[in-house]
Amino acid sequence: MTPTDVVRTFYDRLAAGDAPSALGLMAPDIEWITMWHYKVEGRGPAAVAKGLFGPLMAEWASFSLAPSTFIAEGGTVVSLGAFRGVHGATGKAAEAPYAHVWTVNDGRIVRFRQYIDTLAVAEARRA
Repeated sequence: MTPTDVVRTFYDRLAAGDAPSALGLMAPDIEWITMWHYKVEGRGPAAVAKGLFGPLMAEWASFSLAPSTFIAEGGTVVSLGAFRGVHGATGKAAEAPYAHVWTVNDGRIVRFRQYIDTLAVAEARRA
């Protein structure tokens, strides 16, 4: 698979509700950097599951990632898209454009960096 194929597969597996399979695309020492209040402490898929996926699923009644554009250069893939979700406590909807920067090496995701419209997310979280 090309680096873009790996990233597309990651999104597809999340959309199908298969987080364990998505985590399986990550390198054992993946570095995951977010702009939200979710913080991934340490490295590895287990750290991503604990610091991001668990809290995200607990806070949002529903959410999806909708990538629309992929730009690739070597092992770096940039995906542009939108986070869409309904906050569990407030019931407010959010649509936040994002840019995700992925680094893929030997078919595994080794690094992820997130850039997102944090204001759109904060407004949905505000009671």
